Amino acid sequence: MEKPVLLEVRSVRRSFRTPEGRELIVLDGVDLGVREGEIVGLIGRSGSGKSTLLRVIAGLEQPTAGETRFRGRPATGPAPGIAMVFQSFALFPWLTVLANVQLGLEALGLPEDEIRRRALAAIDLIGLDGFESAYPRELSGGMRQRVGFARALVVHPDLLLMDEPFSALDILTAETLRGDFLDLWGEGQLPIKGVILVTHNIEEAVQMCDRVLVFGINPGRVVAEIEVGPPQPRNRNDPGFRAVVERIYGVLTARAPRPVSIAGRNEHFPGSGIGTILPRVETNLLAGLTEALASAPYSGKADLPVLAHSLRIDVDDLFPAAETLEMLRFVELAGGDITLTQAGREFAEASLDERKKLFQHHLLTYVALAGHVRRVLDERATHTAPKSRFLDELEDHMTAKAAEQTLQAVTGWSRYAEAFAYDDHAGVFSLENPT
Repeated sequence: MEKPVLLEVRSVRRSFRTPEGRELIVLDGVDLGVREGEIVGLIGRSGSGKSTLLRVIAGLEQPTAGETRFRGRPATGPAPGIAMVFQSFALFPWLTVLANVQLGLEALGLPEDEIRRRALAAIDLIGLDGFESAYPRELSGGMRQRVGFARALVVHPDLLLMDEPFSALDILTAETLRGDFLDLWGEGQLPIKGVILVTHNIEEAVQMCDRVLVFGINPGRVVAEIEVGPPQPRNRNDPGFRAVVERIYGVLTARAPRPVSIAGRNEHFPGSGIGTILPRVETNLLAGLTEALASAPYSGKADLPVLAHSLRIDVDDLFPAAETLEMLRFVELAGGDITLTQAGREFAEASLDERKKLFQHHLLTYVALAGHVRRVLDERATHTAPKSRFLDELEDHMTAKAAEQTLQAVTGWSRYAEAFAYDDHAGVFSLENPT
C-alpha cells in the first residue's frame, strides 16, 4: 500500500523579468512528488534552479506558472508544516543555542514551559545537550549546523527541506552529521515525515536518498528520476551503490542530439554564442585536470566519479571545469567519462609559453564572447572598449548577475592567454598585453 502524498509540484515554472522586459526562465515544467517516509534528492549543476525550487516549495517565492500542493492543499505561502535547513546555518549570533532553537516556537505563540521543553528535547536529540547556553561563535561549524537542524525540527514539521546542509562543513564533520541524521531517521526519532535534500554531492545523494531527481539547466528541469536501490545503511564501496553513482554522472554529462547548425557543419555546442552563461573556473584547475588526465593511471581517459574521488573535487567544481575544457575542445565528455582530445594532450604536455598560445587560439576560436571582445578591440582605432559595452549585450540574454559572472570568466581566461587586457579601476578592455 502506497504511503500518503506529502507534496506535489505540478508543472512549475519560475521566471524573472529583465529591466528590458525580457523573460528569463529559471525553472520550466517541473513535476515532483514526495510521499511519507521518503527522502528525495535534487541534484544538478549550478544554475539548474534547485535552490529556487526549494524556495518555491517553502512558500518563500511564488511560481510564475504551475502549482505546489502540500497535504492536498494549494500552497500559496509559507506552510506551517514545512521547515528548512540552510547551508549557511543562519543563526542569530547574539542569541544562545537555546534561544536560537526557541525562536520558531515563540512565533507559534506556544506557552513558555512548552517552548522550553520542546527546545531542550530538540537540542538533546541532535547531540548538543550541555551547549544550551553557548553562543554560535563558541561552536564549530558542525555544531552550528546541528543547531540549525534543531531549530527546524523543534516545530515538528511534516516536510523538512535541506538546502546543501553539509556543504559548508569539512569532510569528516559532514560524514558524521549525515550518519547521525540517517540513524535518527531510520530509528523514527525525527518528528518529520518526509525530506527534500538539495545537494551537489552525488555520493551524498546516493547515500541519503530513496530517489534522486537530476536537473538539467537553461532552464532548470527534471531530466531523470533515479531510484536508489541498496538498503540502508549503504556502503559506498558496494557495487550497487557505485552503479547508481555512475548512472547519475552519466545523466549529468549526457548531451541531447543537436541539429546541424553553423555554416552547414555539425556543431557540438549549438547556441553557445555570447548569450551563453559561463562559469568562473580558474585556469590553474583547467591545467591541473588536463595534466592529471594525461598522467598515470588515466593516460588520457578517466571515469568522472573515480577522478572526482581521487582529486577530492566536488561536482560543483568538477563539472564546470570539465565542461569548460570540453567547450575549448581539450576534452570530450560522454557516458560519465572524460577523455583528452589531441589538443588537450598537447596542452597538458606543453611548456608554459606554448600552453598559453594554444589556450588563446582555442579561447578565441571556440568561446564566442572572447572572440567577440577581441574583434571589437581589433576594429576600434583606440583598441579599447568599456566593460559596460559588453555587459549591456550580455544582459539581453541573462540576468545582470550572470552577465557579470560570464564577463569575469572570459576576462580571467583571456588574461591567462594574453588575448586582451582589462583595467578594473577604469572598467576598460584593451589590447595592452596581447600576444
